[in-house]
Amino acid sequence: MSDFTAVVDYGVGNLLSVTNALRYLGYESEITGDPKRLALASRIILPGVGAFPDAADSLRRAGLDGVIAAEAQKKPLLGICLGMQLLLEESDEVRPCRGLGLVEGPVRKIETSLKLPQIGWNSLSFETPSPLFQGIPQGTYVYFVHSYCAFPAKKEDVTAVTDYGTRVVAAVARGNVFGCQFHPEKSGEAGLAILKNFGEMNR
Repeated sequence: MSDFTAVVDYGVGNLLSVTNALRYLGYESEITGDPKRLALASRIILPGVGAFPDAADSLRRAGLDGVIAAEAQKKPLLGICLGMQLLLEESDEVRPCRGLGLVEGPVRKIETSLKLPQIGWNSLSFETPSPLFQGIPQGTYVYFVHSYCAFPAKKEDVTAVTDYGTRVVAAVARGNVFGCQFHPEKSGEAGLAILKNFGEMNR
């Protein structure tokens, strides 16, 4: 195993902004869809933008769904935005579709009277301690862009929430698996601090 972060390339995701943020922090990273490189990495980031079924289909076509699930048993995995949603069991966005099932529960449309998608800065309220948020104060603002969110089956898997006219799960964690519904790579100093916490895992 080498000390670098693999950013999963499966045709869906803002890859360069994530790797640029890691480079700024001094961490080596590599954009890859090669299972052998994912196996060598110290940690993995699963980014994602767009619709859940398109991303899930892309992962499966690339043969990466099983690889990511297996690697998550051995090393830290961080899902960002749609990448976090893919950690869950299923989504009904566009059509019913299975996720990776690493965190129990579905992904559903945000039930709010406010305009969707939720775009912009919102504050975090931490519910369960997580190494991802070590040193990050309650009420920290981060950047969101989404219309769907996770509904984890187990309360202890929810590490942070935000308010958007309703309670919205902003982060999850189970074992080696972490997820941020928001974009840490677009969340200024707070986001960089979160990515630094992830970069220090498994060193």
